[in-house]
Amino acid sequence: MGQDPVSAVALSPDPLRARLHAEAARLARLGAWECDLATERLTWTEGVYDLFGLGAGAPLRRSEIVGLYEEASRGAMERLRAEAIRTGRGFVLDALIRPRRGEERWIRIGAELARDAEGRPERLYGYKQDVTAEREALERLRHLAERDHLTGLANRAAFDARCRAAAAGPDRGVAGLVLIDLDRFKAINDGLGHAAGDACLRAASERLRHAFADAALVARIGGDEFAVLLRAPLGRRRILRMLARASAALCRPVPWNGTALAVSASIGARILDPGRDRAPGAELFAEADAALYAAKAAGRNAVRIFGEAEIRAASG
Repeated sequence: MGQDPVSAVALSPDPLRARLHAEAARLARLGAWECDLATERLTWTEGVYDLFGLGAGAPLRRSEIVGLYEEASRGAMERLRAEAIRTGRGFVLDALIRPRRGEERWIRIGAELARDAEGRPERLYGYKQDVTAEREALERLRHLAERDHLTGLANRAAFDARCRAAAAGPDRGVAGLVLIDLDRFKAINDGLGHAAGDACLRAASERLRHAFADAALVARIGGDEFAVLLRAPLGRRRILRMLARASAALCRPVPWNGTALAVSASIGARILDPGRDRAPGAELFAEADAALYAAKAAGRNAVRIFGEAEIRAASG
C-alpha cells in the first residue's frame, strides 16, 4: 500500500521546524541550557557552547564554567540562582563572561525553576543569548546623553547625577568641588564669533582634563562654566597644587585663526575636611559658588577657597 498522504503531510514539518528553530537560535546568538540541581550536571545546546568559546559536546563542569564569569557578574548570578531555588521565581540577568576563545562578551541569562512531583526544586533551565552589540549600542547612547557635544566633557545632567550619587553613597568618595568660569568669554564670543568662543571652550576643557587628571568628574555645566568633583582621598596640599596648575594653564593664550586669544579664569573651590565635614550635599555647590563669586569680585583671574584666603596665602 502507498503512504497515507495525510500522515505524510502531518509528519513532514517536524524536521523543518527543528531546522528553523536551530537557524533562528543561531541568528539570534541564542542557546538553551539546563542544570540538574542534585548533580549540578549541565546540558547545553550548541548555541551556548558557542557563547563560551567551547566546542559542541565538550565536557561541562559547573565550577569551571562559573569561573568564566567576570567577578561582579558571577556574584550577581549566584545570588539570583540561590534566590530562584529558594523562592521558585525565575530571573533575567545580563552578565559579562570571558570565553575560553575570543573576546569578552555580554550574555543575557533567562532562568526558570522546575520542581519534581513532590514539589522540591529539581532543575534550573532557560536561555543564554549574546547581547554584546546591544550593550555596546546602549553604552554609546548613554555616553552621548551624558557628554557635552562640543568639549566631550560630562554635561550638566551627568554632573548632577554624580553629585546625587556622591551624597547618597556609603563612602561619599568626594574630596571637594571646584567651579570655573572663563573670564571675558562673552567679549570673545560676541566680538570674534562663535568659532573663536568654541576654540576657547575646547582649549579650556583639555587644560582642565590635564590639570585634574585624578578627578572623579570634569564637566561643562553651562556656556563658559565648568565644574570638577575632586576624588577622595586627595589631600589638601595636592588639591592646592591642582588648583594652582589649573589657574596657570587657563591663563595661556588660545591659538585661533593665526592669532592668540587672551583668556583667563576665575576659580572657586570648596575643599571637604574628612574629619569635620558631613557628606557632600546641596550646600557643597552653594559654597563653591560663593568662592567663585569671591574670585570674580577680586578682579577675576583668581582662585578662592570657601572660608579661606586667596590660594597663594592658603598654600604658603
